[in-house]
Amino acid sequence: MTKSTIAVIGAGLMGHGIAQVFALAGHDVTITDPQATSLATVKERISANLADLGDDPQAVDRVTPVAALADCVKAADFIVEAAPENLELKRRIFAEIEAAARPEAVLASNTSVIQITAIMQGLKRRERAVGTHWWNPPFLVPLVEVIGTEWTSAETIDFTMALHKAAGKTPAHVKKDVPGFIGNRLQHALWREAISLVENGICDAETVDTVIKAAFGRRLAVLGPLENADLVGTDLTLAIHQNVLPAIDGRPGPSPYLEKLVAEGKLGFKSGEGFRKWPSEQQAALRSAVVQHLKKSR
Repeated sequence: MTKSTIAVIGAGLMGHGIAQVFALAGHDVTITDPQATSLATVKERISANLADLGDDPQAVDRVTPVAALADCVKAADFIVEAAPENLELKRRIFAEIEAAARPEAVLASNTSVIQITAIMQGLKRRERAVGTHWWNPPFLVPLVEVIGTEWTSAETIDFTMALHKAAGKTPAHVKKDVPGFIGNRLQHALWREAISLVENGICDAETVDTVIKAAFGRRLAVLGPLENADLVGTDLTLAIHQNVLPAIDGRPGPSPYLEKLVAEGKLGFKSGEGFRKWPSEQQAALRSAVVQHLKKSR
């Protein structure tokens, strides 16, 4: 992959991490954000991450904060939007991007839940539009889901896949633009059943998490579910499914138990209680444990 010019729209939690990854890979990066404070501190935050990870501290020199969006994107080969999860906001941003960007620039949205088709449908050059779903933190989690729409060209997909692979990421091609893409569909299918187990009194929330972390969660990093199915045999997998799947929660909407938690203001870490109670010291310990685990896995 030759050196490219990357533009990042949004200097928050995801945007600054995306800029960091591309800069570390040797690309020149421009970044913008409507929040002046976020833009003013973006290089400081990237420098702190690089120091913490022991990565090249000079990578931050390839990141240039730019106040105006049009100036940020005008020379870019690849433009990635990392704005809040709001459909109308993203549509407005991409209309502004397309008006200022080079015609051949690839336009990407980093979204975890909104379909790329809905975001990009108003563009004139939709064949250059794609989704890139990064996972948090962007500089520690390898996966980037690359989502094509019915309009996205094969050349756009190929370039986007190669760009991210060369930057050290693990790109996964999502061939149909479906809600949740691949990762979140799998993740929330697990969460739905986890909530159902608690809702139906089969176990408490702590036990659900313990079972996952002390059992199949330990091998998921090296043994995916379909690899596991082939390992044990598709015949055994079928027999298990015939017995278990009828008993698994299949409701099409959210759990009433989850809705009740939200209605009662039990919002998890942000309120100190969700499925479990979370004192501030336990919150800090769990956040630290996640980051340390991801750093060791690099």
